[in-house]
Amino acid sequence: MTVVPTTSGNTDTRQGIIDAAQRIMAHKGYAAVGINEVLAEAKVPKGSFYHYFSSKDAFGEAVMKSYFHEYLADMDRLLKPGGRSAAERLMAYWRQWHDTQSLDDCNGRCLAVKLGAEVADLSESMRLVLKEGTTAIVDRVEQVIDQGLRDGSLTIAWEARATAQVLYDMWLGASVLAKIHRSSAPMDTTMTATRRLLGQ
Repeated sequence: MTVVPTTSGNTDTRQGIIDAAQRIMAHKGYAAVGINEVLAEAKVPKGSFYHYFSSKDAFGEAVMKSYFHEYLADMDRLLKPGGRSAAERLMAYWRQWHDTQSLDDCNGRCLAVKLGAEVADLSESMRLVLKEGTTAIVDRVEQVIDQGLRDGSLTIAWEARATAQVLYDMWLGASVLAKIHRSSAPMDTTMTATRRLLGQ
C-alpha cells in the first residue's frame, strides 16, 4: 500500500498516532498492541492506518525513531553546561532516569526498556533503530564524562567510553529488574554504584 504525501495535517495526524502508540506500548509492549487500539486512542478513523504507514514494522520503526528523537533532545537539554559541572549534569540525568523509569506510569518514556528485548527479535529495522538510539545515549554520557575529567568533577577507573557503556548497561538492567520486582531497589542500588564509578 502507498503512503499519502506528507502535508501539515497528515504530519499532525501521523504524529498523533505515534504519540498514542508510545503511551500504549509503554504499558503493553509491541506485539500485544493492535493497530485499531492505537487508532482509537489517537481518535483516527479505522482503516486509515495505511495512509500513514506502509506496514506495522514501518509503524514500529517510526514510533521508536520518534521516541529516541524526543529522548535525546530532552537529554541534550538536561546535559547542557549552563554553569554546572559535568558531574552535576550527569548525576541530574541519572536522577531523572531513576524518577521516570521506576514509575508504573512512565508516560511513554521507557520504550527502550519496555521494547528492547521484544522487538530486537521481531524486527531487524526496529532493532537497528534501537541500536542507533542507545548508542547515541552512550555517546552523550561519554562526552559528559570527558568533560568531567577535564573540569575535575569526575574521577573514573576506566576509559570514558567503557565507563559510559557500563553505566548505561547497569541502568537499563536496573530498569528491567525494577519492573520485575515492582520495587525501586534495583535503581537505588544502581544509583549508589554510579556514584562510586564516577567518584561522587
